[in-house]
This record gives sequence, structure tokens and C-alpha cells, in this order.
Amino acid sequence: MSLPKEAPAETHIPHQDPVLRILVTKVFVRGLKVEAEIGVYDHELHRRQPLLVDVELDVAAGGWRHLADTVNYEGVVQAAQAIAASGHIGLVESFAQRLAEACFEEPRVLRARVRVEKPEALAPHAAAAGVEITAVRG
Repeated sequence: MSLPKEAPAETHIPHQDPVLRILVTKVFVRGLKVEAEIGVYDHELHRRQPLLVDVELDVAAGGWRHLADTVNYEGVVQAAQAIAASGHIGLVESFAQRLAEACFEEPRVLRARVRVEKPEALAPHAAAAGVEITAVRG
């Protein structure tokens, strides 16, 4: 997952209290809308449909003095868009797994939770259907 390079080199972070010890940072993207060719049924072939994607990453905590010290959530958006643009995907599980794998390209990511919803899958009977996976660095 590549990070944007044009961001400012330094961001001011207040000095941390010596009593406070941060173990894990959660980086998240919630409600990301992407259009993808996805599904296994005949009516889903050769057409794009909306997906709603939530990603939550547990990141090894560290001193954040520069943007480069963080996991940039824009990389999550770029990875999801690239997967959606890559061609037809049969299962939402496959989309979720590919997105989790892209998140693990960032070595500081320890755990990824990826939720993919298809809002039109069961319409009008349900608001959405989908899958949520949790993956850990092995």
C-alpha cells in the first residue's frame, strides 16, 4: 500500500506524558464507497454495483513526529479503489481478503478488520449483506 509522498514532512505532536504508554494505534476508514464488478449471479456479471467498505487497522504504536511515522489511511482508500478497478471479483470475501493483504504491505500493521457490504444484494428486504474478516500478521 503506497503512501502519498506530497504530504508535509513534519506534523507537530505534543509531548506524551511519561505515565501514558500507548500500545496500539487504530487507523480506520469507515463508509468508503466504491463501485465494483462483483458477484457470482448472472445478473451481477458485467455490471458495477456499490460496495461500502470499513477498515480498521491495529498499528504498532510509536513516536509520531512525522507523517512517515504513521500509517496513512489514504493508502487504504487507494488500495480499495485499485481492487475495485482490477476487474470482476466473484465474492465479497475475495475483495475483503485482497484489501486486508494490501494493508499488510505496511509492516507496522499488526491486525486488519475489513468489512465489505453490498447494499443492493438483498434489496428491498435488507439494508445490506456482506462479510467481515479479521486477519493478523502471521
